[in-house]
Amino acid sequence: MSSPKFTPLDEIEKIHRRAHETFLSGRTKSIAFRKEQIAQVGYLIKDNEQRFKDALMQDLRRPETDTILCDLTGAYLEVRTAYDNVERWTKQHKVEFNPQFFVMSPKVKAEPKGVVLHIAPFNLPVFLIFSPLVSMIAGGNAAVIKSPEQTPACSALIAELVPQYLDNDLYHVVTGGIPETQKLLELRWDHIFYIGRDQFVSLHLCQSYMRYIGNGRTGKIIAEAAAKHLTPTTMEICMAPEYVLIQRDSLDRLVEEMKNVYASFYPEGPENSRSLGRIVSEAHTARIKQLLDETKGTIVLGGTADVSKRYIAPTVVKDVTFDDPLMRDEIFGPVLAIVPVDSVDEAIKFINSRDPPLAVYVFSADEAFKRKVFDNTRSGAANANEVVITTAVPGLPMGGVGSSGYGYYTGKEAFLEFTHWRVSIDNPGWADKIAFGFRFPPHKPSKMLAMLSPPLPPRPGVAKKQATTRRWALWVALVLVGVGSTVSTVPRAGLSQWFWNAVKACIRRCSGKVVE
Repeated sequence: MSSPKFTPLDEIEKIHRRAHETFLSGRTKSIAFRKEQIAQVGYLIKDNEQRFKDALMQDLRRPETDTILCDLTGAYLEVRTAYDNVERWTKQHKVEFNPQFFVMSPKVKAEPKGVVLHIAPFNLPVFLIFSPLVSMIAGGNAAVIKSPEQTPACSALIAELVPQYLDNDLYHVVTGGIPETQKLLELRWDHIFYIGRDQFVSLHLCQSYMRYIGNGRTGKIIAEAAAKHLTPTTMEICMAPEYVLIQRDSLDRLVEEMKNVYASFYPEGPENSRSLGRIVSEAHTARIKQLLDETKGTIVLGGTADVSKRYIAPTVVKDVTFDDPLMRDEIFGPVLAIVPVDSVDEAIKFINSRDPPLAVYVFSADEAFKRKVFDNTRSGAANANEVVITTAVPGLPMGGVGSSGYGYYTGKEAFLEFTHWRVSIDNPGWADKIAFGFRFPPHKPSKMLAMLSPPLPPRPGVAKKQATTRRWALWVALVLVGVGSTVSTVPRAGLSQWFWNAVKACIRRCSGKVVE
């Protein structure tokens, strides 16, 4: 499979204009159209599963099982979820009842943001291109995908298939490297979606993960589970474990369990294993090898590397310090640093001294211990005795916090990420007679403040006032509104004015305000 031909720079602006003009035509407003395109994404992948497996084997020497687990199944889940729910997600709905404004029928509706630029990563190119794309389509957007140049075979396949399966005016693929990306970023977009390292300015970032194992009471079962989940593989996944914070008296037990798991994972040796992929490029391989050369910790598993073959053996390094080269930045490779600490408080302090991670993983049977770690740290996810499987659970959005991520790219939350709430009200006209006439001259500031401002909560340290009067006043106001049109037709102007004054008084009583 050949590498993709890079998109000419002068063609990129034409692609952008075409997507923008087609979006403005209103083609994406139809829910039936959106569902058709979402289904087409699913069949684009399904009809070409073997070609995607072959492309990822060529680019990353990724085992077929890893492609199924990490790329294909996740993409199918997003297709099914969006297809089944997009009609419900896009319906206009009323906001929470408010006695003052309900007559104006306040509503909100999720509307498309417009044309989205999707700068895709190389590590999970099928899942991380098509899953967000499904949400963009569900939201009614047009999208331009910048495919990852680090995986040329997969990028070439995606550039070939997208025009065959999806609307050619709304959904486009741009291939290339830095010049093409820079050209894209010169253009105006309604939303930019990017997953990658934080050296790149973006709206979504994946960064290193913090985890803490045990607290001195970790039993054999927990140690075995931790070893199984934490022993490195070559998958370059932003949610993969990168370092462990562990109390010193549990370190040796964890290392021994990891050695057992390592032997069971790679009985023929990791370099000969068909279950182990390769690093995406020689440059990335050399970067990871340099970190291993510079570390002051002790390598207890793996440690070998061959830059020309893009090979790094799954490696575990113990006795790593907080300032070690392995702890400076995201490793993004099959290396796990084990950092001994004296207490859980020390671990929490270290976690909070850095940018919030995408996930905190805790391995422990102690519920109080797990709660202490989760309640005193920040992260996109908080898992106990489990790691990256969070992304496969329906209903759980995927995203970080702070520098580890802005926004979400799975499930309903991703749909909301690529839409905006369009608000609306409908004033029936007679509402001004009830409570909104104060907006017009001559103004009375005290009345305006009383009508528009909600009551403050009880003053701290002062006993709460009973709300009984306010509750019955609300019901009286609603009853009066129900017969308002009849009363307003009574020829006696005095009676009509008396009626509306009574309604106003009830509403003010509900709000707990005193009006002059």
